[in-house]
Amino acid sequence: MAEPLIRCRDVSFAYDGVIALRGVSFDVNAGDSLCVVGENGSGKSTLMTLLLRLKSPQSGSIEFDGALRADEVGYLPQQTAAQKDFPASVREVVLSGRLSSRQWQPFYTRADRAMAERNMDRLGILDLANRCYRELSGGQQQRALLARALCATKTLLLLDEPVAGLDPLATSDLYELIDSIRADGVTIIMVSHDVQSVIKHATSILHLRVEPLFFGGADEYAASAIGSRFLAGKEGEGHYA
Repeated sequence: MAEPLIRCRDVSFAYDGVIALRGVSFDVNAGDSLCVVGENGSGKSTLMTLLLRLKSPQSGSIEFDGALRADEVGYLPQQTAAQKDFPASVREVVLSGRLSSRQWQPFYTRADRAMAERNMDRLGILDLANRCYRELSGGQQQRALLARALCATKTLLLLDEPVAGLDPLATSDLYELIDSIRADGVTIIMVSHDVQSVIKHATSILHLRVEPLFFGGADEYAASAIGSRFLAGKEGEGHYA
């Protein structure tokens, strides 16, 4: 059996003494689509920070497959208003996904530019390459950011609320793109509040409330007590840490 792409064991993390994550354990195998769900303040963003290796667990461990370097992880962040107004062309935004792999090289290479073109074509935005990013629709901007993330990796994508603010048609289109990317062998880890939709596209679910409340298959989650409550919008009832 192949080793997991990511192995998380009993991970905990705190900010200024306030516990953000405690006792989190899970595996992610190559080709998986893991969705991380939970209320605001449940530790989802902290976990993403640890998976990006921007911080290290204060206890426990996160082990990555030896062939997966930190600069080979594609990341689609949750957009801010300032980012949506970024004054650059779509081509420049997508090409910037190659920055982490350039290391000492001062200029983009021909291979970098070819990869950017391929990923714009793959996501159906090649005809927008010379358009200003801030002039695009929300769905088009997310496609550009997804193409940017793909320029950094052929192995693992981390997506933070990828459909936030999109209309239903753009949301459906983006999920289809994410499914096609996973079908091509890219592993997906996605943080999302859109659990009713994302459960149809995930192989496994991690439900956090600082501690893990559930980790397992998407079908098992839908049938579980915590999953059925969250899908029904009742997770916020009662007192939660």
